[in-house]
Amino acid sequence: MNRSIRLVAGFALLLTLVLLANLTVIQAFREDEYANNALNQRGFLEMKSIPRGQIATGGMVLAASRAGAEGFYDRSYPADNPAAYASVVGYLSDQYGASGIEASYNQVLNGTDDALATSRWWDTITGKETAGANVELTLNPNAQQVAHQQLVANGYEGAAVALRPSTGEVLAMASSPSFDPNPIVNDATAEQAWAEVNNQPGNPLINHASQETLPPGSIFKIITTAAGLQNGYSADSRVTGASEITLPGTETTLTNYGGQTCGGSEEVSLETAFALSCNTAFVEMGVDMGPDALRQSAEAFGVGETYDLGVPMASGSLGELPDAAALGQSAIGQYDVTMSALQAAVMAATVANDGLRMEPYLVDRITGTDLRELRSHDTHEVTQAVSPEIADQLTDLMFASERNTAGGGDNGIASKTGTAEHGPEGTPPHTWYVAFDPDADVAVAVVVKNGGGYGTTATGGQVASPIGRAVLDAARNEGGQ
Repeated sequence: MNRSIRLVAGFALLLTLVLLANLTVIQAFREDEYANNALNQRGFLEMKSIPRGQIATGGMVLAASRAGAEGFYDRSYPADNPAAYASVVGYLSDQYGASGIEASYNQVLNGTDDALATSRWWDTITGKETAGANVELTLNPNAQQVAHQQLVANGYEGAAVALRPSTGEVLAMASSPSFDPNPIVNDATAEQAWAEVNNQPGNPLINHASQETLPPGSIFKIITTAAGLQNGYSADSRVTGASEITLPGTETTLTNYGGQTCGGSEEVSLETAFALSCNTAFVEMGVDMGPDALRQSAEAFGVGETYDLGVPMASGSLGELPDAAALGQSAIGQYDVTMSALQAAVMAATVANDGLRMEPYLVDRITGTDLRELRSHDTHEVTQAVSPEIADQLTDLMFASERNTAGGGDNGIASKTGTAEHGPEGTPPHTWYVAFDPDADVAVAVVVKNGGGYGTTATGGQVASPIGRAVLDAARNEGGQ
């Protein structure tokens, strides 16, 4: 009998110890994981019991709270075109959780952030209703809406990003397709709206500007050229202009666009090769420099890196460079090279900023219910990707590229186009355009997926560049802020 009691008591003690250990792990080490989980309904009920802070930009309210039934507050997205901002702002739904800034700045918006402890204490002392703080974004409403409209009006899938090179602030981050968050957060329409947006082609719920990485094609030649300029090349260096080149160690050939010689010559200057985007010249230069030079240049410009923007971001990659053939293809932005539109914009902005890469940011400042500033963003220098002298040379090359793309003349824009092959043969290419205006302190990147409906002959100059120029013009219009 005593033995049986001892066994039962020992088993009960073991279960108690297991329970205590589990509680300790949850409370001490995994509290944030569960408490801040977007699907934690208890957390949502707590959040809905106080007025949540606004998300705004340029004087425009993008997300707000209003008093609803049973003492809870409901979220709304009152912008004229909420879909233009949804990929950044996100949504806050009782049923489907949170995304975007709504998720990443949840504790600021609901007033529980540690930095707001003093404000909460004062509200308690004075008997004032506790409320969340406001988040003010860097977006320029004019540039953001133009970027979104340019993509949507043409039925394009893709993204457009505009940055201020000197600071890193994000002036536009448009994603297409997008969605209207209002039906998703409305209990009466949420289930149907959620089903519709998830069944829509093109994955509207992701931020295509920051989360989606694609082969960049010829815009990557900016990085290849930067490596070349740091390793003995100049704008006057002679490179091949041949219509095709055989990849080292293989029988595979790569050709220039349309199978043409570069400028009608078998040998051209690097400036001509860059302006005309001649593949054979950059394959040759990439192989000549070697893998270390290309990888160092890619890393300096931020390929493979992410930033704490408050929205999800994919890192992109140069990929593996196992041999000279892979190196040659990578030098023209193919093989395993991938970038997001945001990373492409950072690349262009780095050239515009005398080679200094700034950390991009979306949140400008945090304010209290009385609009008093509680916290503001400090700009951050990441690295000197290239010297100011090399950045000047790259700028001149990009001016030459824009003259070729725009049909001659000087419009004050420095740019590079890209047409990236992907998928099975016959698949329309992704089309790219990166550009900046040195006088306006604005850089842009645009990607339109799968040729934008123009088929296999689509090019960056044809499809993406008109969008990029329109966004540049909008961002230069400070009156739109």
